[in-house]
This record gives sequence, structure tokens and C-alpha cells, in this order.
Amino acid sequence: MAAGLVISAPASGVGKTTLTLALARAWRNSGLRVQCFKSGPDYIDPAFHAAATGRASVNVDSWAMDRGTISHLVSRGTDADVVLAEGSMGLFDGVAARGVCGTGATGDIAEMLDWPVLLVVDPSGQAQTAAAIAAGLRDYRAGVRLAGVVLNRVASPRHEALVRRALLDAGIAVFGALPRHAEISLPKRHLGLVQAEEQAEIGKLIDEAARFVAEHVDLEAVLRSAATWSPQPAASGVNVTPPGQRIALARDAAFSFVYPHMLEAWRAAGAEISTFSPLADEGPDASADVCWLPGGYPELQAGKIAANARFRSGLRAFAETRPVHGECGGYMVLGTALTDADGISHEMTGLLGLETSFAKRRMHLGYRLAELAAPMPGHQAGARLRGHEFHYSTILAQPDTPLAVVRDATGAVIAETGSRRGQATGTFFHLIAEDR
Repeated sequence: MAAGLVISAPASGVGKTTLTLALARAWRNSGLRVQCFKSGPDYIDPAFHAAATGRASVNVDSWAMDRGTISHLVSRGTDADVVLAEGSMGLFDGVAARGVCGTGATGDIAEMLDWPVLLVVDPSGQAQTAAAIAAGLRDYRAGVRLAGVVLNRVASPRHEALVRRALLDAGIAVFGALPRHAEISLPKRHLGLVQAEEQAEIGKLIDEAARFVAEHVDLEAVLRSAATWSPQPAASGVNVTPPGQRIALARDAAFSFVYPHMLEAWRAAGAEISTFSPLADEGPDASADVCWLPGGYPELQAGKIAANARFRSGLRAFAETRPVHGECGGYMVLGTALTDADGISHEMTGLLGLETSFAKRRMHLGYRLAELAAPMPGHQAGARLRGHEFHYSTILAQPDTPLAVVRDATGAVIAETGSRRGQATGTFFHLIAEDR
């Protein structure tokens, strides 16, 4: 039997990831087996979870996934002692229109799994009001239970005492209070945290976070607050078809945004995956029958990608006879040109006519439901694909035949339709699951 707990907060940027990593590493150091999950469409946090626990983490998403898929993914925690689900944004933040089995809010997952919520509260610039916010979250939705609170970035002992007293008066347990500690701040960039694989000292940082949290938080009390949990057998797995039998997957610092559950689903269906690095000027495996370029940070490496002639010629040769698909950053690299933050245009692979600019930045963020107008690797025309889009690049030209009719979570049709030309297809959204 495992102990299940959801880590959430009133808003983004409060310290959920740092606390999740610290708890996971501290419990792992004490001999417990810890399994993490990420609620919502985040490509980066699962890699941090894996670094902290030594076990692969996956995303669970109530807007894009059905209950059977979520149950299947969570069942990997069967042999763990502690299972932590890290939330995204605020506890009840989701989209306005319900998706497959929810709005994408962390509260959906907490209610579905019947796990209590450990709330991270940053009382900066306030005192007793922090208790009012926590009490409001506790009472907002009947099916979501609050285990208690960890305070983060308290300014002084007096500040901590004021907030603690107010929380205790409201009947909310306080498991600990963390003063400001710059040494455990995780570096960020425009799409979120700098990836775990790019941080050579990530292990030391997580160890320091674990030491710091163990010093200021009652870990035993937190563990006692978790729900005793035994997963039920899942009726179904992830509804994703592999794009091919042998998949050449671009994988390096510029091409890393791929959901772990996708790769697992491909392998579970019998597909073989070989990786190659465009940044190292490598082309796709010639024996593969499909090539997949995930998203990442090609806008930060556009000059290098443009200079890597072996990668570009190898991809073009591959696409003459076999399908190539790109997601978000991968889609941009399949295009004709990418303008970087300095306004310099770099030649891309030219498999599609797409031209994008990172100099003209505008955030594109949200769930996407696409109905394919034509086939793409792994999916037939008419398939309804659920995904998520998050990038800052602007389309300058998208001249090719649209790949799909793409709608946001409200049902409104959007301009980022994806493209198709010859054997090449691409989308700005990252695929999460196909509607059954």
C-alpha cells in the first residue's frame, strides 16, 4: 500500500516543484521508494522528478485523458511507498470547458484519486490573508481534501508566527515554514525551468533542497497526512498509436519536449525507438520507417541547426521516401526559415514552407483539439487528437495545405492548423492522446 499526496498551491511560481523534489529526495534518502507524477501538460518537470527519485515520472491530464488512461499511468506507483502528484498552476486552475474527464485542473486529479492536497503557500506581502486563501481553497470543492500547508519564503520569525496562528485558527495544519533560500532556486527561461539534463549540478541542488526542507518541515507529519492508496486495475492504457515500427526520434537539448507516456506507449505497442542529435549534426537512422522531431528550444540553437548540413541533408533524404513529423519546435525546423531573438533569419530544412520568428514574440498557450484533414504518422484522417500548445514564436508564413482543423479548449478555431507537404507533416501542439 502506498501513501498518495498531491502537491499544489494557490498559483504558479510558489515553489511546488522545489518542495516536490525536496520531499521526494528526502524520503528516498531515508529508504522509501518514491514515485512522482505531474498533473497537466508539462514537458520539463517529469525529468526533475526522475532525477530526484530514480524512477520515471509521467503526466496525467484530466482534459486530454480519460479515467482509464489516468488509472493506467498512476498504477506504476503500485510498488512505491510514497506517491506524489505535483500540480500545475493553482489548485483549481483549468480551462472553462470540460474535456475528457475534467478541465485540466490539479483538483480534478486530487478528487479522482482521493488524495489529500499539501498546499504550498507563499505569504510574501501578506500575513493572516494567507490563511483566508488557504481556507478558501479548502472549502471551494467538496471532493478535494486539504492535508495541510507548507509555508514558503517567510520573511522572519514574527511573520511566520502571524501566518501560523491564522492558519491554526482556521483549522489548517502547518507542516513547516521555509525561509528564503537562494541556493535552492531552480533557473528559468521563457518556457519554464531550465531542463534537468542541462544542469550538471542538479543532483547537488536537489540534495540541498532535501536537507533544507527536512530541517524546516515535519516530514513524518506530512507522510501521515497522505492517503493510504492501492490502485485499481486499469481498464485501458494510453490511446496512442505508434507513428511507425522503427521510429527515429530527434533527442538533444533542442529537441526534448516529448511526453514520457508517449514513448512508453509506443514501446508498449512494439515500436522500436532510435535517437539522433541534430545539434551533433546527426541525421535519422536510415533503417527507420518514420522520423519524429519533438519540440524543445531550436530557437536558441537556430544558427547551429542551420550550419549542420549533414543533419539537414539527411532529413531531406529520409523525407523523400518516408514520413517525417514535427511538433512545435520540430515543426519550426521542418520549415523554411526561423528568425532568432536577434532578428537573424536562419535557413531550416525546407520540408515545409513554414516561416517563424522568435524576434516577434507572442505567447501561444493552451489545450488543443485537432481533427485531422489528412493522415499523419500513427493517425488517420478524421482522428481527433488532444494536445497542448506552448511557445512564443510567431508564424510569418504557413503556405502549405493545413493538416487539421484545430480548436482551443473553448471550441474556437485557431490559425495554427499545422501543415503537410509530401511526406512531411507538422503541428504546433504536442500530442497527448487520441479520442477513443
